[in-house]
Parts: sequence; C-alpha cells; structure tokens
Amino acid sequence: MDFYYTAGSAPCRSVIMTAKALGLNLNKKPMNLMAGEHMKPEYLKLNPQHTIPTLVDNGFPLWESRAIMVYLAEKYGKDDTLYPKCPKKKAVINQRLYFDMGTLYKSFADYYYPQLFAKAPADPELYKKIESAFDLLNTFLEGHKYVAGDALTLADLSILATVSTFEVAGFDFSKYANVAKWYANVKKSAPGADENWEGCLEFKAKFFS
Repeated sequence: MDFYYTAGSAPCRSVIMTAKALGLNLNKKPMNLMAGEHMKPEYLKLNPQHTIPTLVDNGFPLWESRAIMVYLAEKYGKDDTLYPKCPKKKAVINQRLYFDMGTLYKSFADYYYPQLFAKAPADPELYKKIESAFDLLNTFLEGHKYVAGDALTLADLSILATVSTFEVAGFDFSKYANVAKWYANVKKSAPGADENWEGCLEFKAKFFS
C-alpha cells in the first residue's frame, strides 16, 4: 500500500508506528510540501484536501492519520489489542484520539506553527493551552500505564507522536509526572518508536536548530 508522508510530521509518524505494530509494509512516498507536491493534480485526485498523510490501499485512498490508524487496525489486525472490539474500550480509545487531534496536537500547532511559518511572536495565552492539555493527559494517566487503560493501543501511538514532537520543540513536561513516566516507557517500547524518534530529530533539525 502506498503511503504519502513526511518524516517530520507527527500524524504521519503515528501511522508508521501503527503499521509497524501490525506487521505491515508501507510503500513510503515522501512528499516535498515546500515544492508543492501535495497540490499536484494527481495527488488532489487522491486527496482533495491535499493533506498528509494519505494512504492508498489497493486503490482505496484515505487521509486523516487517526482514521488511517483505525482502518489499518480493523482491517489487518491479527487480534484486537490495538483497537479492541469492546464498545466501551473502543470508546475510550476514540476519546483519546479525538483529544489528541482537537486538544493536545492542536495546542502544539496553534502555539508553534505561527512562530515557525509566519515568524509571529510567541503567544502566552496559547502556551497556557498547552499546559492545560498536558494537565488533562496527566489526569487521564492517573493509575494507568497507558493512555486508554492498561494495554498499548492506537491512542498511545498517536499521542506518542505528538508528545515526542513537543520534546524536540523544547517543551518541558517533566512536572507532569504521569506523562513523564508513560513517555519514558512508550518511547522505548512502542513498535516503530525508533523511526518516530528519527522523524522527530528531522523535524527538530529543520525548525528548531
């Protein structure tokens, strides 16, 4: 299956880790966004929103990283460990995925991207939203080894991609004890964690060096 991506992108890295956890091989197709490759007609036919990542599985195109993760787990998972069939367990994982997209990762994008891409000054109010998001994640992890319970799931892979990006951006989350403990564990043990970190370092070299 073809996978259009950039290594520095947290959403792209979350899909790479999911594929690794499922034992899937992705035909990786790096995209040069600065050169406008995502705006070419052939790419727009696959993904009219011209976002990354985009997966094409036997002619079926899909974008939005968390949708891709769920699709891969449901179609190719040998068991339901990453994305359980139990409606309640699945609901908690979904909540964490939506939290990552709409709160945690969003707080990163809202605070850092204007500085990186528009040379805007840092906004202290947006920084407070990062702290609020980490407070919530810290609460979710109270009494749990993983972000959606006591086993590694898609939620951990998505949030690992996000939190590791915060790390290379220089955000110190050590005061969030539960997050720090979780991160130290999954950063070493999650499938594909090494490739995730390589992508983080690429992102750091490009934007935070």
